[in-house]
Amino acid sequence: MRTARLLTGTALAVASAALCAAPAYGAGVDTGGAGGAEAIELYPATVAPGAEVTVNTASCEADDAVSGDAGAVGAGRFTLIPSAHEQDAVGRFEVPPSAQPGTYEIVVRCSSGARMTGDLVVTLTSTQESRPQTPVHPRGSVKTGVGGALGPDPVQTAAGVAALAVAAAGGTWLLHRRARGDGI
Repeated sequence: MRTARLLTGTALAVASAALCAAPAYGAGVDTGGAGGAEAIELYPATVAPGAEVTVNTASCEADDAVSGDAGAVGAGRFTLIPSAHEQDAVGRFEVPPSAQPGTYEIVVRCSSGARMTGDLVVTLTSTQESRPQTPVHPRGSVKTGVGGALGPDPVQTAAGVAALAVAAAGGTWLLHRRARGDGI
């Protein structure tokens, strides 16, 4: 019984590794009845939020209007235009900086009715090493309490200044009374 569990776990690990290593092109092809091995290619297939993705397909006819939909990742629709390279249609879209990590379906449609899909994987860091990484600079204020003099909330800043003024006035009054000998 223990050997069967071990073999089942090993088989599942190998199957999941094979699925993760599958290329982005050729995934989820629905030719709308046209038949054939049609696909889209996504480059890069794994990206970080804010990156640009290029989509290629050779599945449409030369006179087809080709459109893409990256709405699943939040990028919306984009147009593919004919390329001189192997009669491909090529388009680009930018993954929004707010995109969450996960796998998203990108859809390409030809005006002749063919529909192709491919999976785009969004990660927190890009695995692409051929392009230099752009440094990410922090934005916004640091949440460390009430805030500073130039903080984003003027009401909290005014309350802090008022509290300091009251404390200073009270301390001065107490020191003045003590110096006169009025007793505290």
